[in-house]
Amino acid sequence: MRIVYLPKNRCRNVVWLLLLLTITSCNLLESSPYDARVTGDTGINARNVARIEKALDGKSSFRFAFISDTQRWYDETEAFVAHLNSRDDVDFVLHGGDVSDFGVTEEFLWQRDILNELKVPYVVLLGNHDVLGNGVQVYRRVFGEENFSFMAGDVKFICLNTNALEFDYSNPIPDFSFIKAQLKDDNPAYRRTIYAMHVAPGDEQFNNNVADVFHLYVKLSPGILCGLYGHGHTFAEADKFGDGIIYYETPCIGKRFYLMFTINAEGYSYEPVYF
Repeated sequence: MRIVYLPKNRCRNVVWLLLLLTITSCNLLESSPYDARVTGDTGINARNVARIEKALDGKSSFRFAFISDTQRWYDETEAFVAHLNSRDDVDFVLHGGDVSDFGVTEEFLWQRDILNELKVPYVVLLGNHDVLGNGVQVYRRVFGEENFSFMAGDVKFICLNTNALEFDYSNPIPDFSFIKAQLKDDNPAYRRTIYAMHVAPGDEQFNNNVADVFHLYVKLSPGILCGLYGHGHTFAEADKFGDGIIYYETPCIGKRFYLMFTINAEGYSYEPVYF
């Protein structure tokens, strides 16, 4: 028999998976690891959106860190939090989704507790792995609705559930009614738009039957700046529809890499940051 030694920073995830298999096969506990009951902090996105909007009200310049896919990489997520807390030039963190790997309740709570150590507010989108099991219910409880928006200065961030495949195309994903309502916003401060999602148009998880409709709404958005997404665990920069609107993919946190965006009155810029 060959013995395989696992890296220390993978132990927590492997131990949990073995425990999950043991519980499932032996029925040792009455409660399921997919039990959607949540303890501790809840409603995180709404609370942090309020913090972001208050802090950046009336401002034309700000910076945010864009991360994604922290699933299973607990040590690296902790390292990111420590790194970001050492900086004093970041206004908030945008997480592109997949805080869990298997949709297990404890995964959401572990990640929440790590990210709650950030000194700046953060918001989390819904990823395709977050949908597994009862993950959607847990996500809604811990973070909030899967479609949401917020203002940072004069920029509206429209954050969308684009994981159509995980819902068997039974839900309107992307939700065009939600997008349409966002574009009708008569807030005089709303002048520019950024779209954030877990999977981008062209990915098999996206409902590409309506990709052109999605693109139409993007083009109609006030002062569209760019699109942001995760999912692929790598960095990418692409003009998805050939019209100059760039979509940026940030890699998984396991690569110890994220994107730092600077927004100012002239537009935006970004830089890759390794930690």
